[in-house]
Amino acid sequence: MSSPNSISIHKAARLIGTPKCPAIVDVRTDEDFDADPRIVPGSMRRSHIGVRDCAAELAGRPAIVVCQRGLKLSEGAAAWLRYGGSSADVLEGGFEAWAAAGLPLVPVRHMPPRDAGGRTVWVTRTRPKIDRIACPWLIRRFVDPSAVFLFVAPSEVESVADRYDATPFDVEGVFWSHRGEACSFDVMVEEFGLVTPPLLRLAAIVRGADTARPDLAPEAAGLLAASLGLSRMFSDDLEQLDAGMLVYDAFYRWCRDATDEKHNWPTASGRPL
Repeated sequence: MSSPNSISIHKAARLIGTPKCPAIVDVRTDEDFDADPRIVPGSMRRSHIGVRDCAAELAGRPAIVVCQRGLKLSEGAAAWLRYGGSSADVLEGGFEAWAAAGLPLVPVRHMPPRDAGGRTVWVTRTRPKIDRIACPWLIRRFVDPSAVFLFVAPSEVESVADRYDATPFDVEGVFWSHRGEACSFDVMVEEFGLVTPPLLRLAAIVRGADTARPDLAPEAAGLLAASLGLSRMFSDDLEQLDAGMLVYDAFYRWCRDATDEKHNWPTASGRPL
């Protein structure tokens, strides 16, 4: 029987990737985690004891707690978070149920190390257009919601990455970049284990816009136009990223939920034209 403070894996999956996704807190034991070092997208790892120390961090925010089977560890951790002011739920069936359902899991071997604040830090070229907005969107929505992005002169990306322990992306000669016909967004979707129908559909649109291949998806031209428009509206790269997040939120929701919907103009009789 479901607990009143629980959430099904399918309801949780619908929240992940959206701006209103709760904080996902993985409290599996080290032994269970080492046996399968992947995480539910967007998860932060905390020990079931240490979660008490992050209760203040999550105060006033919804959270979903994940343990191996959705039993004592997540029940106790969620109770502590609720005590600290979070509206915390337990993921029904835990990590095992999520994995058994074939839902996406992010392999931690590809995640960069976190800084002292628990954030991954990324660096790329200044004046982003498509890939350099799409990739941060994917990371913040599915990998690390607290990720930091640094935009620097193209010639300085690798030096800044070295001096500031940041991970470079969308520049030549690094892991997170174009591979053959795949753009950086394609690579991240694949390497982060996020190969789902909506994200593959979005990846085709991003690839078409980013590589001058509007034939790949009818929506690619629209994304290119929106991206170039944003680049003219904002001189600050971080402000442009914030605005671009909403654009990709909308494209993702269309890819996930609305591809079959058509727009009709109602007539006076109430019948669509």
